Order: sequence, then C-alpha cells, then structure tokens
Amino acid sequence: MARPSLALAILVVAAPVGAAAPQISSAEHSVEKDGVKIYVWEKYAGSPQGKTIVVLAHGSATAGKESFDLQVPTKGSYSLMDFLAGEGFDVFALDTRGFGRSTHPETHFTTQEASEDLNSAVDYVIKLRGAKKVDLLGWSWGTQYGGMFVMAHPEKVDKYVSYAQMHVDSADIAKRRPRLDTFRKNPYINIPQAAWKGRFYSLTPAEANEPEVVDAYAKAAFEVEKKTATSPQLDMVTILPMVNARFIPVPTLLIQGQYDDVADLDGLLPFFRQLPRPHKRYVVVPNAGHMMHLQKGHLVFQREVAGFFKSDD
Repeated sequence: MARPSLALAILVVAAPVGAAAPQISSAEHSVEKDGVKIYVWEKYAGSPQGKTIVVLAHGSATAGKESFDLQVPTKGSYSLMDFLAGEGFDVFALDTRGFGRSTHPETHFTTQEASEDLNSAVDYVIKLRGAKKVDLLGWSWGTQYGGMFVMAHPEKVDKYVSYAQMHVDSADIAKRRPRLDTFRKNPYINIPQAAWKGRFYSLTPAEANEPEVVDAYAKAAFEVEKKTATSPQLDMVTILPMVNARFIPVPTLLIQGQYDDVADLDGLLPFFRQLPRPHKRYVVVPNAGHMMHLQKGHLVFQREVAGFFKSDD
C-alpha cells in the first residue's frame, strides 16, 4: 500500500479569542495517498510540541474547518478548535474526500473510504508530532467513519468522543430514506445558502439558536461546499449500523443534544451498554440539537469534551 505523501504550510497567527485567551496559531496540511488529497486544518496555542493531539471528524454536509472552526465576529466562543487549543490541545480537523478542499471523486465514495482518509490523516499527525496516539471526536456521519477507524486501529486512539451518533431508527434517517433514488443517481447536489440553516431548527426550538451563528455557518458552508456529496447519505440509509460497540475498546464518551433528531437515548443506550471499556460516559446537553457545538448549549458541550479528554483512564 502506498504511503501518504506529506505537505505542510504554516498560516497566519490569529488574534486571541477573548480577553484572557492565549494566542492561537493556525496551519494547513495536505496528505496524499493513492491519488487522493486530504486537507487538514490545525490550531494550537503557543507551541504545538508536547501537547495532546485531538482530531475532529466532520459530518455529512460540511468539511472540518467550516464545521469546527466557525468564526463569528460578534460571538467569539463558537469555534471548538479555538476552545480546545486554548485548553492546551493540538487540534486537527480533516476534510474527507468529497468535502471542502480535499479531492472530490467524480463518482460515489464510501464511508469505509472516508475512514481510510481519517487513518491517513492520523498517521500524518502522529508522525508530524512524534506521538503515539490521538484523541478523536466524531460528529454525526463522522461517528460512522470515526467509529470504523477506532474499530480498525484502536492502538492509535487514546480516547473517543462520539457526538450526535445516528442509529438505524433515528428520526432524521427515516426522513432521508425516501430520497434514496436521488442519492443513487447524483453523487453531488447543490444546496442554496438559506437551506444550510435547516439543521439548526429540526426539532430544536428557535431560542436554542443565535441568528448570527446560523447565518455565519450558512454563508461559510455555501462558499466552501459548492457541491455537496450524497455518498454519506447513501450509506446511512442503506448499511446502518456501520459501527459495532463491542469493538470500540477505548474510553468513550457518547454525547447528544437535548433536541437532536439523530441521536437519542432510546436508540443509543443499547450501544452504550455494549461498549466494553468501563471508562465510558453518556451526556445529554441542554439547549442544543444536532448542531450542538454551534448552539446555545455549546459551552457545556465544550467543557464535557475537554474534561473527558483530560480525564484519567
């Protein structure tokens, strides 16, 4: 198997996030394997050396940078990457194939291939930093290719956060099933800017959202995702479950929003019970839905994630 080729470009040093926050630096990376280029975005405070590495796996709609490093001029607390960097982590967010700045295959790709993209990105950052393991957070579809990665390579993962994990009976998955023929016929679709706002309000009351954040996300998503891959939707409505809890041997946090239409206690508690490691937690965050990290419950979410990554095994 071909080994990934590596590239790195250090970008600007961003302004501090909040009055007391440390200065956050940014870098972009490129990992190439078997002709597929995977873009990786990094943030850290001070020097990246010697820090615990966190890798963030995005969902089925927007790439890593737009998902986890959204910058809202009037709301400075919504970037998960800035928060985790300020907490002392070296934070990386990849774009899997078909998303953002990574290679866009002309035809459908699979969740398994996205898992392999994640593996290439993890191998890259481990080598870059001279580390042995990473902490991993998967969001939505990212819990599927992220979970598949953990099953295949548990030796590379210290702790795992599965956030907004869907299951076969999720309400949102049921809504997608009638669109199966559309997903099969079209590897990509175009989403208007206004349509990017819908995920903030599905089952989630308006008061859990801040309009400036919703608008900023819709603008960023529309500008970057010129065409949106349907491959994740195809897999989610045809081959769930993709992850077997019994083969997730690392400390795991399952976390869902109070109003999420994808993750819920009835669907996920059986998965949680089957996780073999005693070090595991299940958390429900109030004032949040599927877009939890960009909704009013985001501060609770951030604290739970950082606290788990810092906890002793």
